[in-house]
Amino acid sequence: MRVLTFLCLLLITFGCKEATTTTEKKDNTDISDISTKDFREFKVLDSKYLSNAQIWRDLNVQIEDFTEERYNALKPLVLEQDIPTLQQYISEGKLSYENLTKFYLYRIRAFDRENDLSLNSVIAINPNIISEAKAKDEALRNMDIAIEDLKYSVYGMPILLKDNINALGMPTTAGAVALQNNNTNDAFIVTKLKEQGALILGKANLSEWAYFFCGDCPSGYSAIGGQTLNPYGRKTIDTGGSSSGSGVAVAANFCVAAVGSETSGSILSPASQNSVVGLKPEVGLVSRSGIIPISSTLDTAGPIAKNVTDTAILLGAMYGYDPEDSKSFESVNTKWTPRDFSRFEGKSLKNKTFGAFKPLLKDSLYLEAISVLKAQGAEIVEFEPEDYQLPDFLRLLNLDMKKDLPDYFSKYADPTLNLKSVDDVITFNTKDSANVMPYGQKLFRGVVADTATEEEFKNIKKILKNNGSMYFDIVMKRHNLDAFLSINNYHAGFAAVAENPAITVPMGYTENGVPKGLTFIGKEEKMLLDFAYLYEQVSKKRQAPKDYN
Repeated sequence: MRVLTFLCLLLITFGCKEATTTTEKKDNTDISDISTKDFREFKVLDSKYLSNAQIWRDLNVQIEDFTEERYNALKPLVLEQDIPTLQQYISEGKLSYENLTKFYLYRIRAFDRENDLSLNSVIAINPNIISEAKAKDEALRNMDIAIEDLKYSVYGMPILLKDNINALGMPTTAGAVALQNNNTNDAFIVTKLKEQGALILGKANLSEWAYFFCGDCPSGYSAIGGQTLNPYGRKTIDTGGSSSGSGVAVAANFCVAAVGSETSGSILSPASQNSVVGLKPEVGLVSRSGIIPISSTLDTAGPIAKNVTDTAILLGAMYGYDPEDSKSFESVNTKWTPRDFSRFEGKSLKNKTFGAFKPLLKDSLYLEAISVLKAQGAEIVEFEPEDYQLPDFLRLLNLDMKKDLPDYFSKYADPTLNLKSVDDVITFNTKDSANVMPYGQKLFRGVVADTATEEEFKNIKKILKNNGSMYFDIVMKRHNLDAFLSINNYHAGFAAVAENPAITVPMGYTENGVPKGLTFIGKEEKMLLDFAYLYEQVSKKRQAPKDYN
């Protein structure tokens, strides 16, 4: 679909480009370098810093007993299954955490790099993952625990982390050569996941520096990880970004689920582009400590999974108050458990009211999704969006990153990196620019060049917060809406500055096979999960990429 020029204000996004041609309009949002762009040829495909031999050097021996015969026997038990089903199979003895882990490792090794179907979605594997999986099996045998207590748990589930999230035992690179040896402790959310029993399978590739680096490069590219490719069209459909590897790896069944991060669209974009579910929480629900930042004002981590149930379970295992995070808050629902997020029984769309953006009604998949919701008893209010813009959006990111990245370096990075600022990274990159930054570092240079007084900075944040909030709140109050209906990450910029949660769910494929997502934007995660689940169960639009068995 060719997006019309007048829709450009709806496509205020960070970290995403549609897979097909768009017409871009300059306006006072000044974010053209990080918004929707034309799909283009890749300058670089495979990493010059990473190979299959390096990734699998320590693991090949550990999985040599996992044969193709065993892999094929387990496919019906694992491919496209949700967490409750996997836990049920494990409780019945049909599957083990060790074999589940080896299944994903087998697939990653077979498909992800250096072959005709390569996706370049995984950047590192946890070297201790097999022993950790065996320990989960042993602990389960000694537990006096009912399957109902594990059914909605990440216990023993192999999870990938976007490679801007610190994790012990694997470097956290943000895809950048400058951080190749950034060996760290666990980020707060990784500690939370491990407390719930999750297995950290490895790291996912990403758009380098969470796509706030080059300004003129395809999403999914990083110097360390190479060019991530979309399993629905390896060199024809954009991956979305910046959590590109997380979205691709989940879509290709390389893990149970993955953790991404979003500043504006970086979870919603790759989730929708790869026909999976992605949830961007309200800023403050999930800790950012130990995650390489762009903006302490807007950043958040969030779950990506093949279905809403697993998305809810992963969110439940991640959230929690972190005193080291300036925006972290104690949830009003202090008795929430991981199970509570995924308790969908008895929910209904009857008497729920959703706002549909009139300019999007030309999209046939959007219209079909609206029809599905109506058939379930929902009321749809069609409206023209309010005339608000996002002035100085790019400057907010510049000014935040100028102070937030040094803060990460001082508190959470490997001190041997000898990096203290964006300037230091720019200097490092110029020593071997052809390999380290083939698309340049325009946005990093913009960060260094941007200056503002503290009062100017406060005013930028105040205006953006107000405009984003009013963009949604006026219409929501006027029509008594429960949530908004969008497409992909089309309204991610407004949701970002309003700090509103959003979730995207597969809603089908264009005539050219490009996945699209129906995106719910509202005020509270549990409510959005309920809506997304009810839509998903009736529509059932996700199809696994056909070339990945």
